[in-house]
Amino acid sequence: MTYIGLYNYWIVFLLMMTGLYVVIVSTNLIKKIIGLNIFQTSVFILYISIGKVAGGTAPILAEGYKIYSNPLPHVLILTAIVVGVATTALGLALIVRIHSEYGSVDEEKIYQNDPVD
Repeated sequence: MTYIGLYNYWIVFLLMMTGLYVVIVSTNLIKKIIGLNIFQTSVFILYISIGKVAGGTAPILAEGYKIYSNPLPHVLILTAIVVGVATTALGLALIVRIHSEYGSVDEEKIYQNDPVD
């Protein structure tokens, strides 16, 4: 087994660690949302990679096909993408409200300041 043949898992690992790093290190709330989206994208790629079978076809019964790919991970990822867009929109709406209340989107400044009257 070669590690180069598993390049998609290396990409998943790289994206996952990049997203986690951005979420942990950044104090800017918008950057945290971007980090969460990067992390979420890596999970999407992981599930799609697991769902694909080499040499497999769509699960339509026909003569001559013996190996089928599982469509369930792909369908679940479509649902997860819709939920991800909705949660990102909600997070950004909350950030807009926080900015209007505190005058900043930086966590450190929000913790130090009282709300703007």
